[in-house]
Amino acid sequence: MACKFGTYLAFLFLLASLAVIITISVIQGHKRVFESRLKYGIVIDSGSSRSTVHLYQWPAEKQNNTGMVSQTLRCMVAGPGISDMLVDNAQDQQSWASIRECMNNITKMVPADQHNSTVLYLGATAGMRLLHSQNQTKSNEILRNLQNYLQSLPFNFQHASIMSGGEEGLYGWITVNYLMGNFLERNVWNMWVRPAGGKMVGSMDLGGASTQIAFTLPDPNARGTDIVRVSLYGYEYNIYTHSFLCYGKNEAEKRVLAALVKNSENATHVTNPCFNLGYNMTVSAESIFGTECVETPADYDPKQMITLKGSSDNGACRDVVQSIFDLTSCTKNCSFDGVYQPSVGPGDFLAYAGFFYTAQAVGLKGISQLDQWNSSTWEFCSWDWPTLTLKKGWIAEKYRKSYCYSAHYIQTLLVNGYKFNKDTWKHIDFQKQVHNTSIGWSLGYMLHTSNMIPAEAKLVRLPMANSVFGGLLFLFTALTIVSVMFLIIKAVRACY
Repeated sequence: MACKFGTYLAFLFLLASLAVIITISVIQGHKRVFESRLKYGIVIDSGSSRSTVHLYQWPAEKQNNTGMVSQTLRCMVAGPGISDMLVDNAQDQQSWASIRECMNNITKMVPADQHNSTVLYLGATAGMRLLHSQNQTKSNEILRNLQNYLQSLPFNFQHASIMSGGEEGLYGWITVNYLMGNFLERNVWNMWVRPAGGKMVGSMDLGGASTQIAFTLPDPNARGTDIVRVSLYGYEYNIYTHSFLCYGKNEAEKRVLAALVKNSENATHVTNPCFNLGYNMTVSAESIFGTECVETPADYDPKQMITLKGSSDNGACRDVVQSIFDLTSCTKNCSFDGVYQPSVGPGDFLAYAGFFYTAQAVGLKGISQLDQWNSSTWEFCSWDWPTLTLKKGWIAEKYRKSYCYSAHYIQTLLVNGYKFNKDTWKHIDFQKQVHNTSIGWSLGYMLHTSNMIPAEAKLVRLPMANSVFGGLLFLFTALTIVSVMFLIIKAVRACY
């Protein structure tokens, strides 16, 4: 009886040991949990009016060779853009203190073991493009000072450079379509796939010194100086992108004011039809003519004071705004100033930055009709200054005074310049953000740049430590061997 019990017990140990070995092997080999180690990137957007530091993160493994980038931190640097450095020492000290504070915050957010692998870029836009053409020595010194500081940080500093206008437009287009989910979306199995139809949205950015337009072309074989081909998430895109330097909101206004001064009988007391009636402002000639975007008059005196007097004249304002555009040098397949441009129709466009803020000021956000834009602009510009202040007092005076001009400017740019009409205007969406994320070129820059960062394999977290797995495997393998040997001995004795 005892002999039979021993045999049964050995057989039970054998089955149990085999079951445990198979179970832990299956769990360890197939029930592993995949973890994505995060990578980080820092982009400093040095625009014409301000600088902004962005911290981005994305999983080390990538979708079709492009990182799934998300914004972790956005830090606004106090003071004007870097193109205004080396002019006012007190202002520079404020800007440097703010830059250091932003970078200290980012240093704390990025894990210490990731500092060396976190890429850091500074991209300067139209303000520095203008300064570089005006004073190359000064612009180089500004970039050199910034580069020396950024190299002292614990990150993998890549470069501080002045971006081309075409790059700025392209990266804005990437940002817009990424945030709108036009590159990838999750399917019912929670996997990333390309949305059906692959519909892309055009991008229009209005900054202080330049404006950019970018959109996809239906012809994949189209080629030209303003046409670039990019690969994102495994798909190729043919993009038209162009940037107009000196046509940003601030620089274009200086050109309008310069035209008014030159055409005025009294160069020191000038009627400005784009200022609301009752608003007067006295400025130095240098504040109007001291830029590469404006041709200085023969008798130019930078210290001369000029008084601008508002008149609320919509027709005259529209005329002087149109005068800064060259709309006659070509009439087919072009925008203005003789620049080639394919037709903007019938695709959708997202207009942001200065476009959005002007639309918001005149009471229009999102999608509107061209007639609505005209009537809202006409009403806004017809008010005298006290009425405008009463109705739009929430807008700071330094911006409020210029929204009549910029509303006429945007309509001229989009209709006479880019050739939008009543039908295609309905496809323009004026927005500040998409899914609570501000729109700009920096996110698109990080997405595009991530193509140059090698994809890494997923990190695997096993259900149990290797030492535990090895110990259990050894123990139950030994029990299996002992049980088999015991059964073999019993079988031999039973036969003999």
